[in-house]
Amino acid sequence: MPSLIVVGAGIIICAGILIHHFFGSKARIPQDAKLPPGPPGLPVLGTLLDIPPQHSWLKFKSWADQYGPIFRLDVFGRNIVVVSSEKIANDLLRERGNLYSSREQLPMAAQLMSRNLRPLFLPYGELWRRGRKVMHSMTMHAAATSYRPVQVHESERLLYDLLKAPDKYESAFERYAGAVVMRLGYGKTIETGDEPYVRDALRVVRNVERVASPGSYLVDTFPVLMCLPTWLAPFKREAARLHQFEMALFRQLLLEVRERMNVKKAPDCFMRTFLERQAEFGLSDDEGAYVVGTLFEAGTGTTAAAMMSFVLAMCLSPKWQKKIQQELDRVVGDARMPDFDDMPALPTVRAVAKEVLRWRPVTAGGVPHELVKDDVYEGHFFPAGTNVHANQWAIHRDPELYPDPETFNPERWLSPQYPTYRAPLSKFPNLQNFSAFGFGRRICPGMNIAENSLHLLVARMAWGVHVSKRPGIEIPLYDYTAGFNVQPKPFVFDLRARNELRKALIEQTWENNKPPGP
Repeated sequence: MPSLIVVGAGIIICAGILIHHFFGSKARIPQDAKLPPGPPGLPVLGTLLDIPPQHSWLKFKSWADQYGPIFRLDVFGRNIVVVSSEKIANDLLRERGNLYSSREQLPMAAQLMSRNLRPLFLPYGELWRRGRKVMHSMTMHAAATSYRPVQVHESERLLYDLLKAPDKYESAFERYAGAVVMRLGYGKTIETGDEPYVRDALRVVRNVERVASPGSYLVDTFPVLMCLPTWLAPFKREAARLHQFEMALFRQLLLEVRERMNVKKAPDCFMRTFLERQAEFGLSDDEGAYVVGTLFEAGTGTTAAAMMSFVLAMCLSPKWQKKIQQELDRVVGDARMPDFDDMPALPTVRAVAKEVLRWRPVTAGGVPHELVKDDVYEGHFFPAGTNVHANQWAIHRDPELYPDPETFNPERWLSPQYPTYRAPLSKFPNLQNFSAFGFGRRICPGMNIAENSLHLLVARMAWGVHVSKRPGIEIPLYDYTAGFNVQPKPFVFDLRARNELRKALIEQTWENNKPPGP
């Protein structure tokens, strides 16, 4: 039986290659335009074998250095354009958003696992717009401000957890991010981070990141494999299991809120808002369940990953930890923790947070946008169906915008000598519309909530604790996980309270404010 599967798959793949190569239609290029340059690749397969299965953005950056800020890849007939300039990315993905806001319907992640329900992978259309309206109503700036008490409370727990068990820093950051989004999304309180619904939700997040990673599944490169019957296609059986698992979780969370609403015991949360306005939003239960579930997915791994990169940056650039500590000592002092009201007076804190996202973007390769209609930009022709990758890794290393880009340097946001400086420093730098959150109509919907979390956590960690390299142990400069969103692999460092007064205040604050035990 395995041999039959291999032979059958091989025949279908070969047939697909030949059909595409010999009978595929050629794009009609206007006379005054041309296709972008790029690596030549192989006949039929194109650059398929040249793209590394992990951290492809590093290879894309080297190609950008060779071919320029716009280059083209042919991956078995799939037309891919990689953009390595923030200006070009904004020109295309924001200014021409009506053309560049769709998504390629990758078979495994979008069609099989998500069943065309997950907003992240939905094509640009009516269903996506209705879901986006729901997310916007819940995450716009005014709404995000009302969520600050939840973030303050959970940050108190985070500092307490880090002092008690600094070696479990990954779990502490994940618990913070998960607790904030679970409270906001479903009105549920996370006590330990080991609750079944929390473990299940994080499992869904990791499944999405794994399945959506470029090159993870052969069917995404050779969609003709979708023609295989399920008994010959193990990827279809896996996708069915993954969809069943996440659908059951999302439905359960929705039904729990509905049941609590029926007895008038449902707290304010995203899901309650959706259910109260469901007719207005025009979404079914399953569609709404995926919309709110997507907000959880967007808010957990990304915030935790950014904070792990913050710790890495402070270990490798201790002078900037000292600078934000000095700013906090001057503005806040010993007697209390920093709060949101302090942020206008903490430009260095905000600059460090922004530089972390520039230096080590969480979604380093960006999420590709699909072009829905032929377009020409600066003499380059892009046929409909082109997938445009705004390569955040390269964009954040554009030397014209970010001089000496490999250096972690928050000064680029604080000093007029840098092109990224903006005034007044009571407002800037901030994370509004920052390229780390994507571009145009597909920009991360949870950007405002993420900004509040990152500013508060950077400020409170720098105020309360000191991190440093452990003597005799080297920390790699770039040793990150593979996947859709990336974070530093576990590394060893030292963490201690900055002084006994602040340690006591952290412990006392959490003991006074933590939820009562069972």
